[in-house]
Amino acid sequence: MSDHPRSPLDELPLIRGLARNPAVALTVLVVLLTLVSLVLAVQTWGLVALGLVALATVPVIFVVLFLITLGR
Repeated sequence: MSDHPRSPLDELPLIRGLARNPAVALTVLVVLLTLVSLVLAVQTWGLVALGLVALATVPVIFVVLFLITLGR
């Protein structure tokens, strides 16, 4: 057993899971930052920000569709 005191946060499954897998923690952090920035952009510029995000994701969606079609 280890000698360090356990935090109450250690009992939460989400915190424990993120601490075990840093790649998942980084992915969660990136997704949260993206969503926060999108919300701030919509609050600042309105629906135009959503339109620009949709326009920027079109090439990404096309690549995903091509990869699905090719079976990769």
